[in-house]
Parts: sequence; C-alpha cells; structure tokens
Amino acid sequence: MGTVTPFPKVPTAPSQVPFERPELTRILDLYGRMVAAGHWRDYAIDLGCEAAVFSAFRRATERPEFRIEKRPSLRQRQGMWALIGEAGQVIKRGHELGPILAPIERRLLKLVEE
Repeated sequence: MGTVTPFPKVPTAPSQVPFERPELTRILDLYGRMVAAGHWRDYAIDLGCEAAVFSAFRRATERPEFRIEKRPSLRQRQGMWALIGEAGQVIKRGHELGPILAPIERRLLKLVEE
C-alpha cells in the first residue's frame, strides 16, 4: 500500500453567532407581550458571522422599530448587547440582556387605579 497523506488544515469560515436558548426565550417573551399589547406585528432573526440580530416591526413593510443585536466581538469593550432604534441610533448598550430590554418593557407598564 501507499502512504496516507492527510488533508491540509483549511481555515474554517466564521460560524454564525447564535442566540442562546434563555436569551431567545426572553426576547420572544417580550415580543409576545408587545404583540398582545398591539405594538408589534412581525419580527425577523438574522444570524450572521459577526452578529445575531432580532428585529421587531410595527408592520411587515416598514423598517424595524427596534433591533436587538448580540455582537460577541464587543464583549470586552462596551458590551455585546445593543438596542438600536428605528433610525439606527444606539438606544442602550451593555453586557447583559435584561437592562437592554428595559426601555421596551417600560412601554408595557400601565398605571392602575386602586
């Protein structure tokens, strides 16, 4: 028999940035409450090689009202989570998901009379 030559190591393409199950559960829970309140009607998830993005739409044909981005490359700097508004402005950035979702959750608070 002949000699076996191994294949050369090929650099792997960057993998997708995923949402972990608890993160996606928290985001979809907020999405469900916003749909029930009549604020949102559609969403989109983009899993790219640099970022994972959850976009929430008031209507399907518009720009997203909010984008929730997860960029692991910014983990050591500003934080890997960002809440981006409709015009592209960064509303909030941080290391944890909870405080990033707080400005959206405030819209669901209603004053209750006693």
